[in-house]
Amino acid sequence: MFLLVVTLYFVLACFISWMVLFPSGREFVVSALAGANARLQQKLGRLADRRRAELGALGRTGKASVGGLRDFFAEHYLLCLGGLALLTMPPLLALLLARPSLNGFDSSTREVNTQVAGLLAGEQLVPPPALPPLVFTTAEVQLERPMLVSASRDWALLDSVYAQRLLMVFRIMKEKYGYDMALLEGYRSPERQNTLAAMGSSVTNAAAFQSWHQYGLAADCAFLRDGKLVISERDPWAMRGYQLYGEVAESMGLTWGGRWKMMDFGHTELRRTGVMK
Repeated sequence: MFLLVVTLYFVLACFISWMVLFPSGREFVVSALAGANARLQQKLGRLADRRRAELGALGRTGKASVGGLRDFFAEHYLLCLGGLALLTMPPLLALLLARPSLNGFDSSTREVNTQVAGLLAGEQLVPPPALPPLVFTTAEVQLERPMLVSASRDWALLDSVYAQRLLMVFRIMKEKYGYDMALLEGYRSPERQNTLAAMGSSVTNAAAFQSWHQYGLAADCAFLRDGKLVISERDPWAMRGYQLYGEVAESMGLTWGGRWKMMDFGHTELRRTGVMK
């Protein structure tokens, strides 16, 4: 391989020296290149003529084909129209029988919950009238919920989103199940939270700012029957109401205390990320 390279290099060096040193060498190379160029131009010209001839024949064939189709349609136009009708009839019938709606979807036949739909549409529910203070001072109420008299039942102190969801729960409980609901306590100050926590775990395990009450995102509720508060779950009617209350509250995206280890049937809250540390 090495010898071949050396030999080719020697031949190339001799050829270049011959061209440089002898005019006859340069003339030979120039004439050879000119002859090669002429032969190349002739071949390219013949190739171009052949392509033009082929394109002309193709164009004449295409015109002849179009003319033949036109003549065929003019002679058998009834047959062509009948075939076109047969091809288009099935999809047209399918389109007409499907009766799609304007937006491309069939109308839903599912029953719509008008109450939830109203809430999602932005309906603003109004809190119920405040109950007389004497309702919260009976012996039964004091036994079930100590210090309830001083609790806040101001709906304006609750988070607006949570308040609207809770009011919708109240409406559903009344209209669907016949239960009148009452707000026992909504917003709770940190001082009151610590006071209740000091009363023991039977009241609450949460200290100040460990409860969603301090953020207006929790509330304790019970039932009204014959103008009196019914809080105890030992009452079968109230216990059934708490179960329904939990289902409705959870359907509205709220957390229900009835599922906790230390069950709090009347408690609901709306947990939001980034609110409680």
